Amino acid sequence: MKHAIVTGANGFVGSAVVRELLANGVNVTAIVHKNHRDSVPEQNGLNVFSCDLDELKELCKILPQTDYDTFYHFAWSGSAGQQRADTALQLNNAQWTVDALRTAKELGCGRFLCAGSIMEHETMAAAYTQGNRPGPAYIYGGGKLISHVMCMSVAAQIGIDLIWPEITNAYGPGERSPRLVNTTIQKCIRAEEPQFTSGTQNYDFVYIDDLARAFRLIGEKGKPFHEYLIGSGTARPLRQFLEEMRDAIAPELTFRFGDVPFTGVDLPISCFDCSETERDTGFRAEICFGEGCRRTLEWWKEQGRQ
Repeated sequence: MKHAIVTGANGFVGSAVVRELLANGVNVTAIVHKNHRDSVPEQNGLNVFSCDLDELKELCKILPQTDYDTFYHFAWSGSAGQQRADTALQLNNAQWTVDALRTAKELGCGRFLCAGSIMEHETMAAAYTQGNRPGPAYIYGGGKLISHVMCMSVAAQIGIDLIWPEITNAYGPGERSPRLVNTTIQKCIRAEEPQFTSGTQNYDFVYIDDLARAFRLIGEKGKPFHEYLIGSGTARPLRQFLEEMRDAIAPELTFRFGDVPFTGVDLPISCFDCSETERDTGFRAEICFGEGCRRTLEWWKEQGRQ
């Protein structure tokens, strides 16, 4: 990999991947939203351009003609919060992903990678379980699943290698969304006792630095038309992760399990198997969950002091 295009380059995952690629000698053309580039570093080998999601088909007119080889697509509207349940927005995201794929081909890229999600597997399980009433988060999962299927077909038709990394649950410094790790850390900072489900459902997390390295390695070594799960490699019941977090950052607090009803789908532990990712790319996570939570806590405290 010599020159990569990265959409969503100012986002939590996209900016980390940009830094990882640059640190390993890859030239990067970063695509940001509405001139927002506060998380994109100023350094040699990096060029930054603005292009919104609904304009991706025009990217060929914006970017200079040069030898691009890999296209990373991280831009996705409504990945957290209430917009996860916006059906029209999530369907648009799927179409915009296909637009990015076609644009990658026009720009001469031989490989296209998108930020897939473990939610794709949860969504299929939720949709095909008799009598189940899936929650609104599965609308976001449905958007990811639809984009995956459509991109596979389109990539085969137009002749570009599609590689589909799937993130379990990313966390770490730089993320501000109201997701589980962040909301729990915020409660710990305020000395509140967090409340959870019983925590028996299988889960996994991956720290942002490990995640960025995984995307680089998958971009370099991943096989065409393969999906690669990115996780810690030590998936287990959610309660065990949360107890590890408590011991690492708030041993004086009581984490209360069973107060919140669980309405999701409990995937079998086999769905979190990262062995194919390690076998094909050499990726193995290095940051344990407790250490990652300590680093994230310190980052949040620093934000409060600024």
